Amino acid sequence: MPASQLRAFFAPRSVAVIGASTDPVKLGHAVLRNLVEGGYVKAGQVYPINPKAEEILGLRAYPNVAAVPEPIELAVIVIPDKAVAGALRECGQKGIPAAIIITAGFREAGPEGVQREQEVIAIAREYGMRLIGPNVLGVIDTYTPMNASFAADSPPQGPMAFSSQSGALGTAILDWAQGGQLGLSKFVSLGNKADVSEIDLLQDWQDDANTRVILLYSEELTDGQRFMQVARQVSRVKPIVAIKSGTTQAGARAVSSHTGSLAGSEQAYQAAFRQAGVIRADSMQELFDMALAFGYQPPLRGDGIAVVTNAGGPGILATDALEHFGLGLARLEPATIQALGAALPDAASANNPVDVLGDARADRFEAALALVAADPNVDGILVVVTPQAMTEIEATAQAVADLSATGDKPVLACFMGAKRIQPGIELLMKAGVPNYPFPNRAAQAFWAMAEYRRIRERPEPQYAQFDFDKPAIRAAIDKVRSEGRLTIGDLESRQILEAIGLRIPQSELAEDADKAAEVSRRIGYPVVLKIASPDILHKTDVGGVKVGLRNDAEVRDAYELMVYRAQRYLPDARIWGCLVQQMVSGASLEVLVGMNRDPQFGPLVTFGLGGIYVETLKDVTFRIAPFSAQDAAAMLSELRSSALLDGVRGQPAADKAAIADALLRIGQLVQDFPEIVELDINPLVVFAKGGGAIAIDMRLVLDGNQ
Repeated sequence: MPASQLRAFFAPRSVAVIGASTDPVKLGHAVLRNLVEGGYVKAGQVYPINPKAEEILGLRAYPNVAAVPEPIELAVIVIPDKAVAGALRECGQKGIPAAIIITAGFREAGPEGVQREQEVIAIAREYGMRLIGPNVLGVIDTYTPMNASFAADSPPQGPMAFSSQSGALGTAILDWAQGGQLGLSKFVSLGNKADVSEIDLLQDWQDDANTRVILLYSEELTDGQRFMQVARQVSRVKPIVAIKSGTTQAGARAVSSHTGSLAGSEQAYQAAFRQAGVIRADSMQELFDMALAFGYQPPLRGDGIAVVTNAGGPGILATDALEHFGLGLARLEPATIQALGAALPDAASANNPVDVLGDARADRFEAALALVAADPNVDGILVVVTPQAMTEIEATAQAVADLSATGDKPVLACFMGAKRIQPGIELLMKAGVPNYPFPNRAAQAFWAMAEYRRIRERPEPQYAQFDFDKPAIRAAIDKVRSEGRLTIGDLESRQILEAIGLRIPQSELAEDADKAAEVSRRIGYPVVLKIASPDILHKTDVGGVKVGLRNDAEVRDAYELMVYRAQRYLPDARIWGCLVQQMVSGASLEVLVGMNRDPQFGPLVTFGLGGIYVETLKDVTFRIAPFSAQDAAAMLSELRSSALLDGVRGQPAADKAAIADALLRIGQLVQDFPEIVELDINPLVVFAKGGGAIAIDMRLVLDGNQ
């Protein structure tokens, strides 16, 4: 259903509370009270539904929705779980287009709850209703105004739309908003996401005039590919900041027990957010810090930040923090430095960071800020204030607020301290100037703004399309499956590598030692010998690989020993013989290209340098297929050891274009053949720039579905 149908959740003309209660301690009473006290009764009609009451909170009550004479646009259901399906069917018969199921006891509660949830989904589809929930805190729109939740209070009005999969976390968020700068336009507790999900909300909020920044707390994304498509589109319009829980193994288990959902891998989420233009926060603090900057300040047009402070030490801390996050101090124009020098005492620093000294009153701050803001090299301003004896806290805060109100550059404040600076912080909050207790938090907020600028400046992705020999790939897969196997080893995978256009070394299967020697002479010494068996995928574990064989005798000896070891360690393994392979020399580097299929996002393609870089340092990067040519190129630069690709200590630069090409071909292969669930090319031998690459060994695993 189109996202436009979500209007009934945020600006309904009438709301029915099914399960409205006269008992103040019950949820049904709390929801109704929030609608009444939050001001909704002035905007629309509210109908308490309770067969045992005639009036609740001054409103006429009805025994069921059918008894309400007027149309109803939104139903909020707060009744026992076993009664929800019947009530929802009555809503469908009444023609109600949307329902919020606050009630718990569904998928998160076990098998019986799963059945109940499937039943309400079926009813909603039958009548064309949209659902939020079950198991939610509720929905709030501060501009309607409407508080259809059992939260203790309504949040202050503001530019941030917040979606939380956790209702309990939602209560903490709303309470935090009450005491801080976080003003919300909309708040949605998604719960089990039986119908409406983050994807629907993103589409709806993209065009919401009251929302400047979208905030997400997610425990799982069931349709990862669709989320990426929508988020990529929405992030071109307004920033999306997300925090994802369940990123550790223990956290993932907690997610499963909490919502009954499966958690995707941390690497997949990291790659998906990066590709979709979603800014990732690692904590709720980071999420709020970024939200404040996006919500209340203009965009950051460049990476040049000016620091104005009355304390040298905090100014240095701010400088270090900005550099840590990849931002730089703006290089002030000579005219600006000269003007600052004239306006400030001789002991002050007119260079960036601008130190106005500890005895600075508000007028000195005001003068310095005006000069810095006018400098064309300054893209953003960080004001760091410590409460010294001469500091005029409120007047200085007012000077910062005035600068923010009249300028077009983002201004962030760092009024450090607690008791003495509190009046200044409160003034900044009212003026919409975010204040951070420490410089590193302000620096990270600036980083988020810079990152969003880069997201919006990205060119439209270019997706390569290769002409594969798909019949050959299908034949190789079908042959393996016809033999009751799910793994494709080196020998059989050669057909697939050739079919997708990757170079492979000259190779041939030898069924005995004499044939191996004959093949070796034909290929040309030196050669590599590998055990060939569908039951031995990790050949080195059984001594199944020998490199640098230089003559017939060495090949025969290696062949006999290799087969003997394989039969001894794995007596039931089928031994086809040994693969004789051309020994590749003159390579610049060896790299790994891999893929495993993530349950939420699909094919997760991996790239890393070979050897110790992958196994010990775990220096790898990821993308979700399909990914663009720009993404493939970016993967190469994201490695900690990426300098090795450019050549160090006299080594030639590797052929980066060949690596990117291989990544794109693998990305297309695993899309075209979704039955491939795992894949490794290890190593992909890469030559110097212009020399291409050769896939030495590949292993694939198929899913068990025929």
